[in-house]
Amino acid sequence: MRRGVRLGVDVGSVRIGVASCDSDGLIATPVETVRRGPGDLRRLAELVAEREPIEVVVGLPRSLDGKEHAAAQHVRAFGAELVRFVAPCPVRLIDERLTTAVATRGMRASGVSSRAARPAIDQAAAMVILQDALDAERSGGEPPGEVLTVTDD
Repeated sequence: MRRGVRLGVDVGSVRIGVASCDSDGLIATPVETVRRGPGDLRRLAELVAEREPIEVVVGLPRSLDGKEHAAAQHVRAFGAELVRFVAPCPVRLIDERLTTAVATRGMRASGVSSRAARPAIDQAAAMVILQDALDAERSGGEPPGEVLTVTDD
């Protein structure tokens, strides 16, 4: 298991949930919810500069059968832009199937209404994405997912 802080990111159409982990990579915790739109990539770059992570882990929404549809393509495009804003910090895409559903169920179970909890759900989904990545690396010995690189378009 590599040592170092990581940021987890759950990209939605309205909000972006952000989570972080400790330098030992043991547990993910919420950071903030960033409004999607102008300035969102700049804010994520500020968080990377503040926390100095070894990588940013972005959840890639796939369908239950593993296929990528429109939402996954939007996240891939967002990830490609994010790479440019946070370089040289690596950006890694990992499978995020059902993370928002898991986060929503957890919030409901704790008695929080879904309307009031929307920003917190985004952070919780980012925590699930990051924790899944940490657990996968711990058990498999290798970081999961796909590293994005800066491309010349």
